[in-house]
Amino acid sequence: MKMADAKNSNPDNFKGWLYKWTNYIKGYQRRWFVLSNGLLSYYRTQAEMAHTCRGTINLAGAYIDTEDSCNFVISSGAQTFHLKASSEVERQRWVTALELAKAKAIRMMEAASDDEDEVTPTEPDKNDIQNTLRMLNSKLEDLTTCNDLIAKHGAALQRSLSELELIQDPAEASSKIKAVNERATLFRITSNAMINACADYLDLAQTQGRKWQRALQYEREQRLRLEETVETLARQHNTLERACRGNLSGDIKSNATGTAPDEYSDDDNEFFDAIEDSPSFTTTVQLPSSHIKGHRRTDSGASATSIASSEGAAPKYDDLSSTDDEMSTDRSERGNLITIKTQGPLQRSGSEHSNLSDGSSKGSSKSSQSSSPVQRKGRKRRKTIQEKPNMSLNLWSIMKNCIGKELSKIPMPVNFNEPLSMLQRLTEDFEYSETLDKAAACEDSCEQLAYVAAFTVSSYANTTNRTGKPFNPLLGETYECDRTDDMGWRSIAEQVSHHPPAASQYCESKEWECWQEFTMTSKFRGKYLLIIPQGIAHLRFKKTGNHYTWRKVTSTVHNIIVGKLWVDQSGDMDIFNHKTKDNCHLKYAAYSYFSRDIPRKVTGVVTDVNGTAKYVVSGTWDKKLEAAKILQGGERPSSGGKEKQQVYQTGPPRLLWHRNYPPPGAELMYGMTEMAITLNEIEEHVAPTDSRHRPDQRCMEDGKWNEANQIKVQLEEKQRARRRKRESEASAAAAAGKVYEGYKPVWFEKKQDSLTKSMIYTYNGDYWECKDKQDWSRCLDIFTT
Repeated sequence: MKMADAKNSNPDNFKGWLYKWTNYIKGYQRRWFVLSNGLLSYYRTQAEMAHTCRGTINLAGAYIDTEDSCNFVISSGAQTFHLKASSEVERQRWVTALELAKAKAIRMMEAASDDEDEVTPTEPDKNDIQNTLRMLNSKLEDLTTCNDLIAKHGAALQRSLSELELIQDPAEASSKIKAVNERATLFRITSNAMINACADYLDLAQTQGRKWQRALQYEREQRLRLEETVETLARQHNTLERACRGNLSGDIKSNATGTAPDEYSDDDNEFFDAIEDSPSFTTTVQLPSSHIKGHRRTDSGASATSIASSEGAAPKYDDLSSTDDEMSTDRSERGNLITIKTQGPLQRSGSEHSNLSDGSSKGSSKSSQSSSPVQRKGRKRRKTIQEKPNMSLNLWSIMKNCIGKELSKIPMPVNFNEPLSMLQRLTEDFEYSETLDKAAACEDSCEQLAYVAAFTVSSYANTTNRTGKPFNPLLGETYECDRTDDMGWRSIAEQVSHHPPAASQYCESKEWECWQEFTMTSKFRGKYLLIIPQGIAHLRFKKTGNHYTWRKVTSTVHNIIVGKLWVDQSGDMDIFNHKTKDNCHLKYAAYSYFSRDIPRKVTGVVTDVNGTAKYVVSGTWDKKLEAAKILQGGERPSSGGKEKQQVYQTGPPRLLWHRNYPPPGAELMYGMTEMAITLNEIEEHVAPTDSRHRPDQRCMEDGKWNEANQIKVQLEEKQRARRRKRESEASAAAAAGKVYEGYKPVWFEKKQDSLTKSMIYTYNGDYWECKDKQDWSRCLDIFTT
């Protein structure tokens, strides 16, 4: 059957029948495809065009690849079409039309971006450069393919013409002429494709060349601005240093004459009066966004390096007050313009705290540590682990029998894992615990809630490049993490239930304590994997008694079968303060290819007990989160005109949290962060049930995957045997009319939660005492095979 009706005179509006790959059961299915305005859409029938579209790919960012004489693939990253035409000629017609439409879409998109670049130059994005290089490489591959096809079809056409010249029989010549015409058609189509590919490559190279020239000029200007700024700061620092030395010499001179040390001479008073009465100075730094990300900042958003300091005369970097009479910070989003204007004298005391509340410094001296957590120097920890071996595995042979099953019941080889257990992954939630330290020092409960919201968001930061599945902990498996020496907290986690799988964790510091019972439901749906957390996380600040609870959002792992794995977070999260009744509602926006919003976006509003909005929080769960105090609120009609949208007038945003990016070479170490690399490091005196002692996990980290798979099967079978034994004991006890208690966790006990009124596992407080005594008599032998 011929597919087509794809002989359209206008390549921008191309239609026809193609076969599309659906699944391994149905194989290729006949679908009606429409190419229009740079979009390729398909329908089951032509009648569906009026009401239902089955799928669409934007060709501007798509990759087109020809597999064989009739098959070709179109991929945009988010989705992929595997298509088949009825013949090589038909395939070539479609590929040519798609390439032309793609080139036109790219030209339109780049023309729009060129207009924007002329108005506001921005820093070149590394991802854009990499995408451009990939596109150029793709165009070169297309040119190579077209060149090979031209040579192939040209040679075939030449052979057909030579054979035609040797034919004497008119009947045989007629059939040969038909073959020559077909060869000539293929050669013409391939030649046109070659011409189009050359034009596309030339146009793309010229366009990108202009953009890179502007980017280079932009970087040159930024370097000059930075040099001028550094020179200005150096002069200011030199002036303040000379003034400070003069002040110190005056103090020494006054002490030598018998003056009390806490009294200042006239020269000292003149020095401070001169600063107070002198005109305010403004330091303006226009930085690229990438420089700002890596720049250390105060809570007020001011750059630490742009504050002139002098010994005994300047406040600490993290202790700048946000009041109007001392420091005002203005940041322009368009140019990342940061202006720090000092209007009053520099204070001697570093006790002022820069919080989110504008114009309020009440009680700030008590909370100075919120903006600058105590920096501790811990023991030396490892920085790398053995690189991940490059071992292939047929994923479909395993997954095809697992569709619809619970994830915890699927026997997975370690090839899909990373050498960490789920207990260790839970501990990673506290990588950004300094956010909680800042929250602990806040006196405003709504401001504290904004920091708590940032902490909940930070736990997802590492999932963008961490697609490995953690090991399912064995029943009774534990994990301790004592970071009191450098981060100020320690935690203990235990697998308290096998079916359903459940883990409990308790973490504490001097200022706060956090505990959670983590359970989840997960389903494999063929194309993606849904992970839905069920437990509730608790956080209590010891000083104020503020008690917060929240549930984690849904995680989705995409491209399980075909394509590169990627993880998305989506859903709503409510963080509730049970003492003050404040609430923060966060919305994690699901990724959409057609959405204009930035990917991985998180937005939310902090409200008080009366439902009045106090702060707006926004950012992305993989980079940073900011908060802005609401100055005025109002409503406006939505685009439909029926519903109303809440509109807030806010002050300047303040950074709550930003991500620490993985170390160099992290992609070869399962995408782990610096903290994750240390979690499975061998430590002495930990419990025998600690995840660090798990042999299959240790073998995997050492690169012995085959041995790890064998040990994993043995450990899981041993666990099943223990479970069968408990079930038989329970049956025997029931037959005898006795009560069977069953398995009880060692470090956690089941109690009723006073807030949720549900039964949860809570920490019994015995672990660290037993560790001090090295009394592990209550621990089971779960790792011996």
